[in-house]
Amino acid sequence: MSKLTAAVRNRLQPSQFAGPNGTYPVPDKPHAANAKARATQVVKAGRMSKSQEAKIDAKANKVLAKGKGLLKA
Repeated sequence: MSKLTAAVRNRLQPSQFAGPNGTYPVPDKPHAANAKARATQVVKAGRMSKSQEAKIDAKANKVLAKGKGLLKA
């Protein structure tokens, strides 16, 4: 997974984040897979609800189902 620099992250559209308030960026497949894994970890740690995890998973799954993802180079 490539590093998401601050400049690139600031250019992302709100639709390119799976979590609330600009959390869990999912501009491409590797970041989407990572968002799903991190959300699962946070739920297991008791810091996130299962419903929030489901929302993150749903957005990440959309990116994973597409070609290269949403990131425009």
